[in-house]
Amino acid sequence: MDIRPIRNEADYEAALAEIADLMEAEAGSEAEDRLDVLSTLVSAYEEQAYPVEAPDPVEAIRHALEARGSTERDLERILKAKRSRVWEIMNRKRGLSLGMIRRLHQELDIPAEALIQPYETGDREQAG
Repeated sequence: MDIRPIRNEADYEAALAEIADLMEAEAGSEAEDRLDVLSTLVSAYEEQAYPVEAPDPVEAIRHALEARGSTERDLERILKAKRSRVWEIMNRKRGLSLGMIRRLHQELDIPAEALIQPYETGDREQAG
């Protein structure tokens, strides 16, 4: 099996074309092994060449609410906060407290990594 690392876009495009040709490979065959190795190489290249940044905390909250069909009223209950406090958070006037981060993570299943990253609030950066 002659497989080389993917180092540039030309290598990447060639690997994708070969993967397309191998998609019908028979289980347990050498072609299936080649497909598996090429897929792993493509995945590693994509992670390096096209990193996906996590959304900021407010965008993560908006997405989670939308995905569940929830509203900011539901967020008041989750955060145990008044409507004005939720408004401040969602409009980036106030940052999240540690307790809020924990509740959002538990109730809305938002990754903690997305909630703790720094973001702009009012006139200063908030560390979560």
